[in-house]
Amino acid sequence: MNIQPMPFDHPDAVKLSDQVQLEYAERYDGEGDVTPLDPATFRPPRGLYLIAYDEWDRPVATGGWRAQEENGEGYWDGDAELKRMYVIPEARGRGIARRILGLLEEDARAAGRLRMVLETGDMQPEAIGLYTSSGYAPCAKFGYYRTYDASRCFAKTLTGQ
Repeated sequence: MNIQPMPFDHPDAVKLSDQVQLEYAERYDGEGDVTPLDPATFRPPRGLYLIAYDEWDRPVATGGWRAQEENGEGYWDGDAELKRMYVIPEARGRGIARRILGLLEEDARAAGRLRMVLETGDMQPEAIGLYTSSGYAPCAKFGYYRTYDASRCFAKTLTGQ
């Protein structure tokens, strides 16, 4: 597996983002994730976006983080928000998401971020399992979907590790 930093708007990232949006629409009765995402927010040192490529150089997974500060959406100063974690169905079960998650946490910690936060939905039990088994705990809701019943928010402290 070859995991590379890429711009959020790289063609391979766009392709995988389109695929995850289709999966969201299936799981959530036709609605994808409409959280506003500016590609510039994933640029180092205030963010990072990764794409995993398989042995045939096909893009199979993504994930990124972007810096957040305290605001009216429930973020705290020093937050790193995890976004667009996705593995194509045929590549699941190989630990790719866990590897990407670890790399993103390491990078956010090195950038001085204090806490990694993420929002997922109640129709994504695989994601919830990954996050809880990786040390994430439920937290107060934040972000675009903070008022939605199906929203599930998690956080993990990045300091002292």
